[in-house]
Amino acid sequence: MTGPQTLSQVFDRLEKALSALDDAVDRSADTRREHAEADEEMQRLNADRARLAEALDDAEARAGRLEEVNKEVSRRLVTAMETIRAVLDR
Repeated sequence: MTGPQTLSQVFDRLEKALSALDDAVDRSADTRREHAEADEEMQRLNADRARLAEALDDAEARAGRLEEVNKEVSRRLVTAMETIRAVLDR
């Protein structure tokens, strides 16, 4: 009777090994899916970063142009005030 018990034990061990293999395959598939999702998120973040960097560059360029216009307006106001003072002083 030890023969059938040994065979039963072998089948039990085989079943446990197959179950462990199935679990390992499931974990591997989950890990791959999580990596794929992380890669997709990284691509979205990189696209957002690029878009934000471009928007920042545009904003900095606009700020520079506004600063130059502000300086020109200030210069013209000073010139106009000096002209008005000169006319009033006469």
